[in-house]
Amino acid sequence: MTVTTPPAPTRPHTPGPTGPTRRARRSRGPVGRPRRRIPFSRALGPVLLLVLWWLASATGLLDPQTLAPPADVAATFGDLVRSGELQDHLLISLRRASLGLGFGVAAGLLLALAAGLSRIGEALIDGTVQLVRSLPILTLVPLAILWFGIGEEVKVILVALGTLVPVYLNTHAGLTGLDPRYAELAQTVDLTAAGFLRRVALPGAAPGFFTGLRMSVTISWLVLVVSEQINASSGIGYLMTQARTFGRTDVIVVGLVVYGLLGLLSDTLVRLIERRALAWRRTLA
Repeated sequence: MTVTTPPAPTRPHTPGPTGPTRRARRSRGPVGRPRRRIPFSRALGPVLLLVLWWLASATGLLDPQTLAPPADVAATFGDLVRSGELQDHLLISLRRASLGLGFGVAAGLLLALAAGLSRIGEALIDGTVQLVRSLPILTLVPLAILWFGIGEEVKVILVALGTLVPVYLNTHAGLTGLDPRYAELAQTVDLTAAGFLRRVALPGAAPGFFTGLRMSVTISWLVLVVSEQINASSGIGYLMTQARTFGRTDVIVVGLVVYGLLGLLSDTLVRLIERRALAWRRTLA
């Protein structure tokens, strides 16, 4: 009797995960369920804080001398806008922050390129920047005032020093983390130094640069807040200092809200630029 062995069961072919499937997997939450985007999710926290503030003021739990009610702050904001006082101080603060940020980012990028692409540059630059990094930037205020006076220069210089370090550190890390095979490939195809910088170094360091830029944008406003409250005669920080003298918590809150909105808007702008500049990364995912 001949025994015939049944054919081995064939495994059904299951197609590999497609693009949408991969995206669905990446979008799953920590418990494996797909995460749904909540509209205006970033505004939920501030709105909740505003509601608690209003409730505490309306029920008398919060003393108006300690913190003005939201209605008073809104009325003060309208008065400052109608008088043009807020716009004048805001334009001055924007000019100081943009100048300091521009100088700091440019200096940080150039120093990172010099240190990341040259051993001599790294030996001369990296230690100095690390030393500046270990110093709280606001401790340099007395020395900066002695050197540069109390004019506009000292405020711009302090912002530039505060924004230089994050850009340098993150860009330098991106450069030193490049795959050495890229350098070997550049030598193989006889790529010039300028071509290597444009085609390899800058694209490779771009993610780190934008990370440092986002940090620097936030730091620029933090440094400006303090510098405008020291020997200043204009700016949002000066407006808050004058309000502190007269016990105007409503004006102080208006200044804080303006600084917060400026920081949020500038960070959002940097993220949009980063998304466009690094669009090539999404095609490699």
